[in-house]
Amino acid sequence: MTNEASVQGVRGARPVAVRPWGRRRTAFVRGAFAAAPLCLLVYGVVRLADPDHGPGAAWTAGHLALAAGVALFGVVFLGLRRLAVPAGRVGRVGAGVATGLGLAGAVAAVAQAGVDLVVGWQSADRAGMDRLFEEVQSRPGVEPLVYSVGPMLFYVGLLWIVTQLAVERRIGVWRPLAVLLGTAAMAVSLDLIPLGALLYCAALSPLGRDVAARECAARADLAYAGGDPHTVAGLRAVA
Repeated sequence: MTNEASVQGVRGARPVAVRPWGRRRTAFVRGAFAAAPLCLLVYGVVRLADPDHGPGAAWTAGHLALAAGVALFGVVFLGLRRLAVPAGRVGRVGAGVATGLGLAGAVAAVAQAGVDLVVGWQSADRAGMDRLFEEVQSRPGVEPLVYSVGPMLFYVGLLWIVTQLAVERRIGVWRPLAVLLGTAAMAVSLDLIPLGALLYCAALSPLGRDVAARECAARADLAYAGGDPHTVAGLRAVA
């Protein structure tokens, strides 16, 4: 069965010098597509179970899961960009910009989770956390870079690249819609993070298989061509 990393847009493409990923790297990236939204789901569930949102085991566990999930989304961005290859110049630039924005947003979100963890460790109660948060966020540049504009780039990059892949008919149109709905749900209320995570999981998890199939086909093409990366074209994507 042909997977969603469709060969449409690949047939007749100019040969692209693309070194396929190794099996271990491919397996790690494939796993990240499922693990990233699941970590986000864990964070959302733990957060709901801690109504006081104060320092303690729940706060620490939830934010560790959040940091791990966002970091793994950085890997997901690299996999999604891989699905956009080969492409024309506009497609390559678009995928590159989207990936860059997404990675920048992921770095900001991980930094935010790190700040939240440190504040939780150094505070005895919620009032103490609020005071530390105010102190940290009052420093120049921290609030926009770590708490508002910076993390927003993550969602912009994610929506951009999945929409581009859908427009290029490499993934189903419903997938960017699911990502959009998940993002909107989390924007409406942090209590809806589990719902958003489930929508992300439905939209993105199967694409890890597509990345793995693409890399497997690329390795086969490379072996058939005698190891010359400049002959890797067509990149059969079958699963």
